[in-house]
Amino acid sequence: MPLETRVAALDWQRLADDLDRHGCAATGPLLSPVECAGLIGLYDEERHFRSRVIMARHGFGAGEYRYFAYPLAPPVASLREALYPPLAVIAARWATALGAAADYPATLARYLARCHEAGQRRPTPLLLKYGAGDYNCLHQDLYGELVFPLQATFLLSAPGRDFTGGEFVLTEQRPRRQSRAEVVTLGQGCGVIFTVNRRPVQGARGVSSVTMRHGVSRLHKGARFTLGVIFHDAA
Repeated sequence: MPLETRVAALDWQRLADDLDRHGCAATGPLLSPVECAGLIGLYDEERHFRSRVIMARHGFGAGEYRYFAYPLAPPVASLREALYPPLAVIAARWATALGAAADYPATLARYLARCHEAGQRRPTPLLLKYGAGDYNCLHQDLYGELVFPLQATFLLSAPGRDFTGGEFVLTEQRPRRQSRAEVVTLGQGCGVIFTVNRRPVQGARGVSSVTMRHGVSRLHKGARFTLGVIFHDAA
């Protein structure tokens, strides 16, 4: 079944409800083990990437990742294009709730054209590689003035078999409250959609803006690969 068909068949009402309540939503299995292995195999093929980042050099954590170059590898491009339209509907609703302009085009191509007009021309999907002892500090993927408020990560390795540890972690900071942590358990080929920066939360005093960050806990052993799908391009 084509990736586009699988994405369209997701329970988007449940995903939207989870995103509203928790700031994240798990897709369940979306990529096959063969597709996961194929994406992992891209990591050492230079032609697919524009840059490589060693996290420790920048204080980002330990591990490394590579940003894809345009044209994106076909499965990455398909996922990005298929996920964008339903997420744009949620993004527009969130923007309205926060009193911002709910101006997200219906297609990824039109949104990226807007990014490129604003000087954000570098592709942001990436492959991440972690080994024993590696981790990713809590952060937000903000690359310019235009920020799409949702992104997705797909686990390509098999937990328990390929690695242990390395949980996906989110933190939420509400006004006048201490931070709340959320740990998302994923299987191979499963994805999590989550808040990039801010999301609206209904409280006793009305809607407030909640700030979220994400990261990865320390890997105990093995190797962990993930695919990150970010929708805005970088300046």
